[in-house]
Amino acid sequence: CCAFFRVSFHWSETLPESLAVPEQKTVSISPHLLAMKGTDQVHPRCESLQGEIGHEAFCTIYENRPSCCRKFEASFESGIKNERCDEARAAKKLLPLKKEDWE
Repeated sequence: CCAFFRVSFHWSETLPESLAVPEQKTVSISPHLLAMKGTDQVHPRCESLQGEIGHEAFCTIYENRPSCCRKFEASFESGIKNERCDEARAAKKLLPLKKEDWE
């Protein structure tokens, strides 16, 4: 998802009393919305995503990631299929996740 969707959220998530998303990692997309740098491109890839997708990719700001990242679950992570996850994985030539992947 970090290299397929635009990651946008309310600017207040950069405040220390909120999620403390590093403001220098964001770009303004409207008066009230920010996006993670790199995800506002034609071929998105969050600037905070490190490593190789499908192998050892990780978020460098995991503890301070935006709410949309916190809410986005991989398919079957909580037992429910996520079509958007499957769509992002397919775009990167990865197979969809199955229930068995979480057992």
